[in-house]
Amino acid sequence: MNQVHAHISGVGHHVPSRLVTNQYFNDLYQKDIDTFLKERRNIHQRYFMEEGECTSDLIVPACQRALVMAGKTVDDIDLIVVATDTPDYISPSTAAVVQHKLKATKAGCFDVNSACAGFVTALDMANKYIAADASYHNILVVGAYGMSRYLDFDDYKIASMFADGAGACVVSRTTEGHGFLASELYADGQYHDYMGIYAGGTSQPLSQASLDNKAHLLNFAKKIPVETNAVHWPRLTHSILDRIQKKPKDIDTFFLTQLNIDTINAALTSLELPKEKSHNVMDQFGYTGSACIPMAISDAVAKKKLKKGDLIFMLGSGGGMSMAALAMTWGFDS
Repeated sequence: MNQVHAHISGVGHHVPSRLVTNQYFNDLYQKDIDTFLKERRNIHQRYFMEEGECTSDLIVPACQRALVMAGKTVDDIDLIVVATDTPDYISPSTAAVVQHKLKATKAGCFDVNSACAGFVTALDMANKYIAADASYHNILVVGAYGMSRYLDFDDYKIASMFADGAGACVVSRTTEGHGFLASELYADGQYHDYMGIYAGGTSQPLSQASLDNKAHLLNFAKKIPVETNAVHWPRLTHSILDRIQKKPKDIDTFFLTQLNIDTINAALTSLELPKEKSHNVMDQFGYTGSACIPMAISDAVAKKKLKKGDLIFMLGSGGGMSMAALAMTWGFDS
């Protein structure tokens, strides 16, 4: 009997229609924001939701595109997992909203929140569902970000980097031998109060005081060591490589959290790999948090950069601090 694997059978991404260039922030703050964003972050533009749009509105078109590529319909989907820290509601799950909007009535659903590590974490979960339970054949895994709703526009360093978008993958059962190989999760909870949106939960219920203190907006309360990703991404990569008996040079493409191009390049340098090994999309989309890795994968497929059998590494990092790393062999020519 052939061994069961999970693989990505279709991808899709979506951004809202409102294009915001760096010039918008130059004009807003009456200073040169553009040069730093381009040279140090590789951010040229981003997209913001219009008034009345919400995170699920970004997710649905991304899912529909992923389904078309995979050759599936909503009736084929057994489970929907939405990774986001900008949900439609605190409760219920955004995945429930997506299930309703897609009319995917046969699918169970839940959200995952490990901040910007959420999508890779959700992929890992989907892989394990398929491996553990024969009733799961196709799972929609989504990374979504609507951070424009939580930006403090008095802080130009934060407001100019973040953006909105969604990326989706159909994760399917296969016996063809390609697919997910290994994964590893890492967290360091001492950083839980360093970066986040801190009002609205039980710790800081919404109140006039929390609104006055802007606790309902994205806040970098303390400075996470700048070398964090540049240290842990190579470490996690080596850990997984050892398990699958591969070397860094065997990796064809990296998909990494798209916050800081300097950090991405530093991690690749540490692995003695060229920076071209990472497929980056922050120049097109800004920083889209939990959506950036699936958006980058979808963009790479659209640009025909992935081949069947390619060794792919994903490394996501988010507030908390949470990290997720995953290796897979790609299943189709893009």
